[in-house]
Amino acid sequence: MGRRRLVVLGLLGTTLERAQGPRRWEVWRPTVSLCQHDDLIVDRLELLHDPAYATLASAVADDIRHVSPETKVDLHRVAVKDPWDFEEVYGALHDFARGYPFDPDHEDYLVHITTGTHVAQICLFLLTESRYFPARLVQTGPPSKGAAQAEATYTVIDLDLSRYDRLAARFRREELEEVSLLKSGIATRNGAFNEQIDRLEKVAARSTAPILLMGPTGAGKSLLARRIYELKRARRLVSGPFVEVNCATLRGEGAVSALFGHVKGAFTGAVRDRPGLLRQAHNGLLFLDEIGELGEGEQTMLLRAVEERRFLPLGADEEACSDFQLIAGTNHDLPADVRQGRFREDLLARINLWTFRLPALRERPEEVEPNVNYELEQLTRTGGTVVTFSKEARQRFLAFASSARASWPSNFRDLNGAIVRMATLAPGARITEVIVADEIERLTHEWSEGTEPAGTEVLIEVLGHRRAAALDLFDAVQLAEVVRVCRSARTLSDAGRVLFSESRKAKKIANDADRLRKYLARFDLTWAEVGRPQASH
Repeated sequence: MGRRRLVVLGLLGTTLERAQGPRRWEVWRPTVSLCQHDDLIVDRLELLHDPAYATLASAVADDIRHVSPETKVDLHRVAVKDPWDFEEVYGALHDFARGYPFDPDHEDYLVHITTGTHVAQICLFLLTESRYFPARLVQTGPPSKGAAQAEATYTVIDLDLSRYDRLAARFRREELEEVSLLKSGIATRNGAFNEQIDRLEKVAARSTAPILLMGPTGAGKSLLARRIYELKRARRLVSGPFVEVNCATLRGEGAVSALFGHVKGAFTGAVRDRPGLLRQAHNGLLFLDEIGELGEGEQTMLLRAVEERRFLPLGADEEACSDFQLIAGTNHDLPADVRQGRFREDLLARINLWTFRLPALRERPEEVEPNVNYELEQLTRTGGTVVTFSKEARQRFLAFASSARASWPSNFRDLNGAIVRMATLAPGARITEVIVADEIERLTHEWSEGTEPAGTEVLIEVLGHRRAAALDLFDAVQLAEVVRVCRSARTLSDAGRVLFSESRKAKKIANDADRLRKYLARFDLTWAEVGRPQASH
């Protein structure tokens, strides 16, 4: 297999290449010099020039053929009225790149960026970086003072930064620092969670699209949103403020006013203009926690604000603008809310381009210890006193906290509360085994009070107390969800289509209604007993 051909693409230097007469060989001319290196054999030179400099281009081509007979020179006329007009220059070079018959399977390409105006050099760089020119860059330099022309220099620059070990190591260090920022410096141990945070770091640093954070209450959505803001601000992706609002606190007319603002006199009590949280977040980041709690009207207005950056404040005649980035948080199953008509499908499609689920603390018990360490560090930082566990107390608390006995219904809020209580009661800021035992008893009692398996109430409605209590937890959870779907469906067939939406695809005859009827019969139930309650009225 022969050597791959080397092709150089470059602009005619109308100043540096202009030398004429016998003394022209004593002057450094970038394009001619590029073809004089013994260790850089140029098979073909594609020389771009303005039509006004056709004579100069031909002279340069003749000189290249003289010093490098093996180099084929092709001249290309590229007309540009104003070589300092970025839009015009970029457009002309872009058109050339789009029309050029690159053959990367058999040829290697270099783009010469020493000649041309600064604007043209920048455009060549951008077009090469974006792979319109599938090439590396080459930069030439004159020989040192008093040296022969043969000692002129050249440097090949590969824009694939991963090839540069020191740069790659530096970028990896910065990436790790940003990942650590998103995790608040906590050395988390859950593999799936760490992979998700790695991906979130890339999205936050490279995208301005909305991000959806899903997870139960207390899983850390609010803290993570603020860390994303800090990362974006460090990358200069935002310059405005971080604005946070819990949508569960917004209701009715007040919700529209709080989010989108109002003008004076818009309603009784509106004694002055209110800009609203969306305008407050201009050029910054807006975190809408519990977005699933927004009403239908606010969802409609938010959709337009996210898509067009425009919205109409309450009572206003003119639209307002705000260029904000959005993070939404929810503990709802938004796709289920869409199916039940409680959340707009188009809004969900707009905000879930990037969706990240924060698992509950009980789903990742290996995270308990690093988070206990984090909470202790926070107490030390805010209180000025180093709080520690005795060895036995630490072992006992960690064993409980990571066991199946610990449900942590409010997740990290519960953990934070437990650490704060124990630290407050600790003599000499040292948590003892007795204090741990008291806290375990307190948490166990608190979590056991009034707690029943999810769906217990609906099962009691359809089965009665005795039969519901006799179910295994596995059957109880499954049956409760089946009943919930049945109550939201119009017919037995509709419910079956939802419940067997995937498995029915593999069947020639779906028989959804029959499958559901047989499942209910296992518990001595019928559609009439589990369907919509109003059906019996």
